[in-house]
Amino acid sequence: MSDPQRVSEAERMRRWRLVLGGGDADGTGAGLNGDDVRIDAAMGAVYDQESQPRRGGRGSGRAGGLGKSAPRVARWLGDIRTYFPTPVVQVMQRDAIDRLDLKQLLLEPELLESIEPDLHLVTTLVELNHLLPDETRATARQVIASVLADLERRLTDRTRAAVHGALARANRTRRPRAGDVDWGRTVHANLRHYQPDYRTVIPERLVGFGRRQRSLAKDVVIAVDQSGSMADSVVYASLFGAVLAQLPALRTQLIAFDTSVTDLTPVLHDPVDVLFGVQLGGGTDIAEALGYCRRLITRPNETVLVLISDLFEGGNADLMRARVARMVQSGVRVLCLLALSDEGAPVHDQQAAADLAALGATVMSCTPDRFPDVLADALEGR
Repeated sequence: MSDPQRVSEAERMRRWRLVLGGGDADGTGAGLNGDDVRIDAAMGAVYDQESQPRRGGRGSGRAGGLGKSAPRVARWLGDIRTYFPTPVVQVMQRDAIDRLDLKQLLLEPELLESIEPDLHLVTTLVELNHLLPDETRATARQVIASVLADLERRLTDRTRAAVHGALARANRTRRPRAGDVDWGRTVHANLRHYQPDYRTVIPERLVGFGRRQRSLAKDVVIAVDQSGSMADSVVYASLFGAVLAQLPALRTQLIAFDTSVTDLTPVLHDPVDVLFGVQLGGGTDIAEALGYCRRLITRPNETVLVLISDLFEGGNADLMRARVARMVQSGVRVLCLLALSDEGAPVHDQQAAADLAALGATVMSCTPDRFPDVLADALEGR
């Protein structure tokens, strides 16, 4: 964009006209021509509804809309991809789906192929999972897979590195075998024994890593709340569950719950299958989910339970607290994430969060980028 100091008065009025949406009350007196007409029409289709405030904050004098016509929606999608950058396209798509109730049109494969995929689209498709016809399901899988692949490229390497580092530090020994010496930490621990004449450090003690045992080093149980408010968290939990399941040093299990429990561990090799196995929007029975998790835990002292929930318990809250207390007392490290999302501070049951923290659980919200380090701390018992 040009320097604001150099923008002409006519250009300022043009921009205000596009923001306000026209009509007698916009006060700009500016007209549009060329591509601006199509840009204005694309914006007006979503934001100039009689039931919505106009772009300038007052009632609009005209009604836009896309109707329920797939060809018209397809043309609109083509226009916004022509005139706006990808992040803006994704926001406008999201607003169109939410404001104009276009979910039914997402069941058509030709239209679905033309939408710019993002996390919001993934959660919408998961919500529509049981309504998808067979010819659309394959396209929906491709859309979801492309979004998850982008997330995986961003997060997988960091997750693996953090987990491997945590397990290595947990197994560190001061009597390592020759092949297990951690030379960086050994030199650091023996700097006071530096010998100037020999220009080297003569270590008094060695620091290293213990050899990996044949048995699994740690167990990780992820329990994710699939109520509607946790949609983004379900997507990220599915992805991280699939990544962790590929690490031979961990035994990872993933369950999704509302008022019942679905064990998704058998499909962890494919996060798309995991997402198609959840049903967003049900009630919440955290106590029931914790009871199921207890039956999965065979080595409490070597287990991290990751509970992803806003803690609005629809079941027995006293039983929820009692089961968390028993797990903590048995040696399980309970990590409660109020959200696993980039969407900012989550709405949650503050009293329940305080109660679980007082019982010894770690209670926090977490962005996906921070999750590898948070899990690593839990694996190390920090």
